[in-house]
Amino acid sequence: MIFDPPEVIGHRGAGRGVVDGAEENTLASFAAAVAAGAAWVEVDVRRSADDELLVHHDAALPDGRVIVDLPASAAREAGLVTLEEVLDAVPEHIGIDVDVKTVMEDAVDAPSRRTTTLLMPHLKRESRRRRLFVCSFDPAALLAVHEADRAIATAWMPFVRSPLDQAVAGAAGMGCAAVAIDARSFGLSTDEPRPGRRAVARTVDVAHRAGLEVVCWCPGPADSARFSDAGVDALVVDDVPGVLAALKER
Repeated sequence: MIFDPPEVIGHRGAGRGVVDGAEENTLASFAAAVAAGAAWVEVDVRRSADDELLVHHDAALPDGRVIVDLPASAAREAGLVTLEEVLDAVPEHIGIDVDVKTVMEDAVDAPSRRTTTLLMPHLKRESRRRRLFVCSFDPAALLAVHEADRAIATAWMPFVRSPLDQAVAGAAGMGCAAVAIDARSFGLSTDEPRPGRRAVARTVDVAHRAGLEVVCWCPGPADSARFSDAGVDALVVDDVPGVLAALKER
């Protein structure tokens, strides 16, 4: 098992964008998430032109330069930190959710340069000293992790509003330990009912029977509490203190 439910994962650290002065995917943001009580932090990882692993969500910098086209020195000058820096800074009792951002060049570059290949030494080392799992929108990244080390847990993360049927069946079919479901796929408390959408508890039950733990990404405090009541194992959130307060109240 990956989680001791329900567990809270800080999305990109303390949350996307700038939260209380801390910009996402920075050492300050990860420290803020830990201080707020998150049991885990989610870290977005992508590679540079010279095969350094950098922590950034988008494919490009705000000025439009594509990160995989830049040497790591240029990305660092723009404020990005390396994966190594994050792993050194986050305390070992905090779990790491590694969100692998593969690039188009992974399809044509030498296998030794692919994002997942560069990541594996870090995963193997960190998995010996802390809780860790790997998620990605890219099924090939998860399959590459499986091939390299079956002991490292993976979670398939389908896209926004992805149908629940494909999310659960796909994660199980790939041999993942978890499925990471967008909150909007479950349906937010403010949404109108959608014909054919399964109840959250029904989806979680099927996933659990398939041997999957369930992660939900980007619910607010109210929906986090509702999803937790339905059996969701972990929540990737932008409001760590708000979600923790809502879970405690429930």
